[in-house]
Amino acid sequence: MTDKKVPLAAVIGHPIAHSRSPQLHGYWLRRYAIRGHYIPMDVAPDNLENVIRMLPTLGFVGVNVTIPHKEAVLKLADLVTDRARLIGAANTLVFRKDGKIHADNTDGYGFVQNLAQSAPKWDPKAGPALVLGAGGAARAVLASLLDVGVPEILLTNRTRERAEALKADFGDKITIVDWVQAGNAMEGANTVVNTTSLGMIGHPEMRVPLDALAPGMVVSDLVYAPLQTKLLRAATEAGATPVDGLGMLLHQAVPAFERWFGIRPEVDDALRAAVLR
Repeated sequence: MTDKKVPLAAVIGHPIAHSRSPQLHGYWLRRYAIRGHYIPMDVAPDNLENVIRMLPTLGFVGVNVTIPHKEAVLKLADLVTDRARLIGAANTLVFRKDGKIHADNTDGYGFVQNLAQSAPKWDPKAGPALVLGAGGAARAVLASLLDVGVPEILLTNRTRERAEALKADFGDKITIVDWVQAGNAMEGANTVVNTTSLGMIGHPEMRVPLDALAPGMVVSDLVYAPLQTKLLRAATEAGATPVDGLGMLLHQAVPAFERWFGIRPEVDDALRAAVLR
């Protein structure tokens, strides 16, 4: 770093104590011997704008943004990437030297890179994808799947209206499937992705029938607590390729770290171990 100031970055959310991002970025800062710091910041919605405006003057080069601020920060940014605008949310802010705030969403990038690393034989163009859920994470997944050439996406959500809203935004390659038919929709899918909180610690278990999972499928669960969900266990038993959600968290952090600290970090087993600790 040529700047004499120690570069600072943070993750902003409310609450934030559960975030693994400090372990993640802290590991990279130590690994690459960068004299910088990354901290968690619990910021209530009413204080969001004041905090964002103040951070650059304190030496912050950028922040990650998580629930409930991902949508609100778009209104505070001077520059917004096309993918962040399409997704309708940002998870990464860069405080530029010219004073402008740059907003991006790297969740979709992290999702695809996780699949590429964990399932190297995955061919997104080989068949349809089934996506469960229609929240913010689903928007990032849909955008990235369409970007890499998935020919058709079957989208299912417990509230059909939310799925219909995503179809209106993302176009004719999206086909809505009723939630009660989610299990049947897995048959013939090339890729299955859970973007819901079902199966997460403290949330209801996934009750979608999983007997249609089969060899050759790639099955991704964005949940990473626990690391092995019911969906991923069923995928393994069926001979499909399971992809856990931790890798998405790790890969989505790569572009941000590079922009803030000037080095493109590596995602490997040592990083996974550090974050899981």
